[in-house]
Order: sequence, then structure tokens, then C-alpha cells
Amino acid sequence: MIYPESARVIALVNQKGGCAKTTTAVNLAACLAVNGHRTLLVDLDPQANATVSLGVDPGSQHRNIYHVLVEVDHDDDGTTIPSIIVPTTVDNLMLAPSSIDLAAAELELASRIGRERALRKRMGPVLSEYEYIVLDTPPSLGVLTLNALVAADALIIPIQTHYYALLGMRQLLRTLKMVREEVGHNVEILGVLPTMYDSRTNISKEILQGIQDFFGEKVFGTTIHFNIRLVESSMVGVPLFIHDKASRGAQEYMALAKEVVKHAERTRGAAART
Repeated sequence: MIYPESARVIALVNQKGGCAKTTTAVNLAACLAVNGHRTLLVDLDPQANATVSLGVDPGSQHRNIYHVLVEVDHDDDGTTIPSIIVPTTVDNLMLAPSSIDLAAAELELASRIGRERALRKRMGPVLSEYEYIVLDTPPSLGVLTLNALVAADALIIPIQTHYYALLGMRQLLRTLKMVREEVGHNVEILGVLPTMYDSRTNISKEILQGIQDFFGEKVFGTTIHFNIRLVESSMVGVPLFIHDKASRGAQEYMALAKEVVKHAERTRGAAART
């Protein structure tokens, strides 16, 4: 489902850690914003790495995405997404921050009826305010990731081009099938993104070929190479395009953003014709 005349909601999902999921969420959102698209990044990971990577101290925020999720059945205006949004150093990019408190949400939502729709219920007020909403998720297929899948209309899967990278993909695809069949929400795979690629090693080349064989045309034309500048930009709290515009990583994420926009325009055009 694509929200008509409103934001394209894209979740970054992979239950395996170390695949540059948060790095991709932050830098994709920043590149979309730099290109003039009003963008919101929602940090759904209790580690709050996306929040920190955008220069926001999780402990300084009175309320965050945790309160939005656990108080979803309340009418308190303080639990709405707009009430927790903070600006970033990037024009057109806003952030719905996370904190370690979010770790408790898995337990607090576990027994709640309709727990997988907690985030989706709160999305309404921001759908008309942004062109793109990017959801960063934790490295698991728990309740938080399930909320992201149900709230999103498209999915990007970052896959590290290292050994074991493809293991677990069938589990993720089974979860997507469950969301479609049991929850009744059809989230599409927008694309699969090879990350941390090292062209000097045969294993990276073999895994990249394996990713392309497994996912076919769903693999993005852009591949993200391993780049120490990406680590540096996270440490200083700014996206790489702001930290070092000329770097390879910045240019690769800009290319990815252009692929995402092209796909969004194509799907919106197709929807308008039906």
C-alpha cells in the first residue's frame, strides 16, 4: 500500500547487525533532504545510533518514539509523532529520536492486541508533512521491526557483502509473507542494497554475485563500498554528505537516493493511472 498524495514510508530492515542499516538510514535520509525532499527519519532502534549520528543526544529529549508507541492508546497530545520531532543539521531533514527506553517497548507491547499497528496508528499527522519517511529498525525481527513493516509501504534490505550475509534472508522473507497474509499489509521490497563492499577481496565479489542471483532485479544499481569516512561522520554527528561531500560514500548514497526517488515517482505515476 502506498499512502496516496503523501509520504513514501520506507523501512530499513535486516535482522543481522553490522550491515550498515543505520548508516544507510541516516545517509539516505540526508541525501533525500539535500535534494530538496522534506524528509523525516524515525529511529526505532533502542541503541539510538541514528539519533546520535544526527548530532542529537538521546538523553536530552523529554519524550521520544518510545512514548509514541507505548502510549498509543491514549489521547495525550504528548505522545504524537509531531510532538517529539526535532530538527537536524541538514535542511529539510527532521528526526523522531529514540533512546534506551525503547528497549522496554518490546515487553510492554508484547501482550497488547494489535501491537504490530502501534506505529501505524500514529503516522497520520506526519504523512502529509513529508515526502519521505525513513524508518531505522533494530537488528531483530521483534515487535519494533514488525511495527516498521506494518507502518511502511516499502522496504530496503541492506546486506553486507561478507560471508553469512545471505543467511537469515529466508527468515526475513517469511516475516514479510506473514505481514502480508496475517496482518493484511502488502509491503513491497523497494530494493536490496549491497553494503561494506570491498572490491579487493574475492569473497566480496562472490557474495555480491550471490545477492544478485538470489534477489535478481530487486538489487539496487548502487553498491556501498566500505569507507572509513562513513564511520567518521557518525562519530561527529553529521551525515557523510555534510561531513565530506566529495567522498566516495557520499556520492554512493546520493546515487542511492536518486534511485529511490526514481522508483517512488514511477510507482506514484502507476498508481495515478489506475
